[in-house]
Amino acid sequence: MDFIDLRSDTVTHPTPAMREAMAKAEVGDDVYGEDPTVNRLQEMAAALMRQEAGLFVASGTMGNLAAILAHCGRGDEAILGDKSHTFYFEAGGISALGGVPSYQLPNQPDGSLAIEDIQSALRDPSDPHYPFSRLVALENTHNRCGGTFQTPEYTRQLCDFAHAHGLVVHLDGARIFNAAVAQGIAAKELTAPVDSVTFCLSKGLCAPVGSVLCGSKAFIAKAHRIRKMLGGGMRQAGILAAAGIVALETMIERLVEDHARARKLADGLKQVAGLTVDAGSPATNMVFLSLADEVTLNGLQVEEKMKANGVLISAIRERRFRLVTHYWIDDAGVEKTVAAFRQVLH
Repeated sequence: MDFIDLRSDTVTHPTPAMREAMAKAEVGDDVYGEDPTVNRLQEMAAALMRQEAGLFVASGTMGNLAAILAHCGRGDEAILGDKSHTFYFEAGGISALGGVPSYQLPNQPDGSLAIEDIQSALRDPSDPHYPFSRLVALENTHNRCGGTFQTPEYTRQLCDFAHAHGLVVHLDGARIFNAAVAQGIAAKELTAPVDSVTFCLSKGLCAPVGSVLCGSKAFIAKAHRIRKMLGGGMRQAGILAAAGIVALETMIERLVEDHARARKLADGLKQVAGLTVDAGSPATNMVFLSLADEVTLNGLQVEEKMKANGVLISAIRERRFRLVTHYWIDDAGVEKTVAAFRQVLH
């Protein structure tokens, strides 16, 4: 059976153009810095982020980990959201591998951190009881806050505050191009003020593997060493980077189609009795919804019944779902999903 797969935009597979570019990629040993395709990808990524340099890494988690370890020494504290991907889904790597404790602040509904909360979290550096406040980590778009996004104005304001207090800012921009497209702006307007940013090639951009970490040349030199320490030297990685280049050249502007289909999906699901779509959802390409009280099925049961109807979804809590649109979801897939939910619930 060919499934309609809405579990995540990580399920995307490379386009024919990417497969062709991978087959023809010019390669070298990237650990020596000699892979021309990797080098080109890194340069393209840095320019798009308005940063000095880039570093191709195996995953967004590796990019975030390398960034925070490059910015922070052991015992330095990272301030991040209590719903952030780094806190929830990266296996505690910054603490386990880097000795970096975290101070979790409540994420606002749009995924941002309130500057007054950051102010209250700052440690007194003269007090030996405390770690040093070193870094603020943002996420844009924000996964657990509904695929919401922050604005250039907020990002600049937060970075100005952080820099004035001696902190650096790292942006987990896994879906930064979704945030940019949703606002009708270039991604660099959201990333220029930060000290480092990671973005994923393997989500909505459809490349099979990889993320790029961007920052200053000095920062990337440190992160390059940490990437090696983490086992991220990938040798002839140009075969993978080639798909990333195609992604950056061809897949960014079309993200608006994913957002439009997410809105169409949400509108359709609002008409299905037994479902409640979150107010304001979708902000980008994620639709969040819950089962109404009168529905006797739980989330896992609905998930299994939807699979039997040819649609893959994720129950993220007992009665709650996240549906994610992407390149491989067309209008017919949206309509089939709505029809499947109606059949399962009635």
